[in-house]
Amino acid sequence: MKTAKTVYFVTGVCNKVHVNHLKEMHTINKLTKFFLCLVAVAILFSAVSASAVEKPRQGEDILLDIYHRNMARLERSSFGLPLFVESFERDERAHVDVYGIFEYPFSSVVNVLKVPANWCDIVSLTPNVKACTYKKLEGDWLLTFYVGRKVYQPPEDTRQVICRYRKVEQRQGYLDIMLSADVGPFSTRNHRMRFEAIPLDGERTFVRVSYEYSESVALRLAERAYFATFGRSKAGFTVTGTDGDGKPVYIGGRRGAIERNAVRNYLAIQAFMNTMSYAEERRFSMRINGWYDLTTRYRKQLFDLDKKDYLRFKTKEHKNQVLLQWRTGTGLQ
Repeated sequence: MKTAKTVYFVTGVCNKVHVNHLKEMHTINKLTKFFLCLVAVAILFSAVSASAVEKPRQGEDILLDIYHRNMARLERSSFGLPLFVESFERDERAHVDVYGIFEYPFSSVVNVLKVPANWCDIVSLTPNVKACTYKKLEGDWLLTFYVGRKVYQPPEDTRQVICRYRKVEQRQGYLDIMLSADVGPFSTRNHRMRFEAIPLDGERTFVRVSYEYSESVALRLAERAYFATFGRSKAGFTVTGTDGDGKPVYIGGRRGAIERNAVRNYLAIQAFMNTMSYAEERRFSMRINGWYDLTTRYRKQLFDLDKKDYLRFKTKEHKNQVLLQWRTGTGLQ
């Protein structure tokens, strides 16, 4: 009996020790989990704090870095102007950047390009934009571009593309402006033209003009026909190699086309800036002459019309634009 009681007693003690041990282990596990949770939270907050303290790169820092890395490239540009072009295609998206230097103070560039109406006169210098109007609607500036062929067309024969003008950021030493359209010609989508600028010194400004869009089935079909016929010999600005005579071979196709359009817009801004110190009544004539003369530096890429035809078409289109803007301002358009 004593042995049985002893066994029972020992067993009971062992069970109690086992239970206590399990409780202790459970407590330790809970404490361990709690500690690990605290560590995780501490790591999370330290990471958040670090990211909050670490200042992200600003737009002007990125642009200045691009300038320093490409100073030699700007100086040895084969086109007679300090500019260079970069582009890429990814999935259905085509993108191009045009970098260059304007021989104007940063403040002058800001004062001109922060005015939405000026963008109508800038972009309509390019052959495919036949007119442009502007208006303010519910706090947003809307620009309507009348897009057509390179020859003269009245506004009613063109496609209208409505863009939002937005001054993304303007502060000392940096300007960022965006023109965006949800829908463009041939059902293309998400058009974005962006202008950024930083001062280099008292008299010069480094700028980037970016353009991108998402393609569509209709555009691909149109491109296939165009690049197989009229656009077969059209060239962009990116050099892909050399020919048998050692001359540069330039990219064609869609990338070549988007590069040409971006450079046209860049030169339009340049031509517009070049006239600002002259009397208002002389500016339009100077702009269209100046834009055409700038494009002759890139004849292989940008030649579309004889100068006489271009000047004649643009003079008629400008009159249409003035009338359209008057109607827009009076609520008739």
